[in-house]
Amino acid sequence: MQISNEDYQHYKPLLFSLGYRMLGSVAEAEDIVHDTFLKAYQISEENITNKKAYLCKMLTNRCLDVLKSARSRREQYVGPWNPEPLLLEKLHAFDPSEIIIQKEGLSIAYLRMMEHLAPDERAVLLLREAFNFSYSEIANIVEKKEENCRKIFSRAKQKVLHVEGESLSYERNKSIINRFIAAFQIQNTAVLLELLSDNVTLFSDGGGKVTAAVRPVVSVSNVLALLYGVIKKAPEDTYFEVKNINRQPAIVTYMNNKIQSILSFYISNEKINEIYITMNPEKLPIR
Repeated sequence: MQISNEDYQHYKPLLFSLGYRMLGSVAEAEDIVHDTFLKAYQISEENITNKKAYLCKMLTNRCLDVLKSARSRREQYVGPWNPEPLLLEKLHAFDPSEIIIQKEGLSIAYLRMMEHLAPDERAVLLLREAFNFSYSEIANIVEKKEENCRKIFSRAKQKVLHVEGESLSYERNKSIINRFIAAFQIQNTAVLLELLSDNVTLFSDGGGKVTAAVRPVVSVSNVLALLYGVIKKAPEDTYFEVKNINRQPAIVTYMNNKIQSILSFYISNEKINEIYITMNPEKLPIR
């Protein structure tokens, strides 16, 4: 079998979905998908018996190389690092229903937690949990023994337990976020205390490009003080919209008629536990 243009159209959404989850970057995922197919076209047909597994193996190996180099880049990154928000309606090149195989492993909270995993742990966890590959298939993709992959998966699962209780109900989460916006606008502290967990933590990603908190902000009082301070300095034309980001509702803030930030949330047990503000212009979609 040989890779064809039809295969490109068929497998591109799957490979993008895997690459984005592995790297947390839209641009890097798109580049790696493109490179994967360029190399796959050059492979002689007798070497390919399972196109899906073969392409996933090529892409995974490329992602693992990028992740190893990304470790040093993360160490030099200014302030907290958030994954690049995936604004589904902006991805005109794909049908959003095809891009994301399922919700699992896609939220900003989950992708951020992936940063605590070694590259091989990230690959095994995603291939098994988000893409339902068998252990024998995963062993072939990552070139490790099947028993090894089972141990890696178990170890990785333990490291992401923090987000196991995350609510993935879009409508329920949207209701909580709408209440948060309404209460925040009139500074209704009682409602905000009801919606935010006591130890709510805010991760502000400016990447050294714009002003942002360089350390996580912890506790309701500190988080609200920071958010109120930002809004107080905002221009008059500032407004908010709730958009579908990573298949979850998020707040997109517009200033001077362009996207200034995206606020994503980790919600569990009807409470906002973490807030991720992405302000690094290199990670924001152009309106």
